[in-house]
Amino acid sequence: MAEHNELGKKGEKLAIDFLIENDYKILEKNYRYLKAEVDIIARKKDVLLVVEVKTRSSDYFGNPQDFITPKKIKLLVSAIDYYVVQRDLDVEVRFDIIAIIHQKNKTKIEHLENAFFHF
Repeated sequence: MAEHNELGKKGEKLAIDFLIENDYKILEKNYRYLKAEVDIIARKKDVLLVVEVKTRSSDYFGNPQDFITPKKIKLLVSAIDYYVVQRDLDVEVRFDIIAIIHQKNKTKIEHLENAFFHF
């Protein structure tokens, strides 16, 4: 597996651990719908959390969250719309980003709530 893929998987594991520690229930990991992949779907009370995890080894080229494109947002919205309709859920949906910078033995995790809107 390529080094960047390993870093991404490690970041997703760190994000899941972070969410669990903060009382979120993990419902799905790497949920796929058509061309979309949602890294994490979690729930806390009546809020369904859609989490995009971005992990980088450095912030030299910018913050991890800066690499989420409008196309990616559109795909996430499409996937979660399908997820909610298929399961007949009556929940508030929130789109978050967990940005991780993992350099050597030091890790910085930033949870950005309501990182973008779906309209």
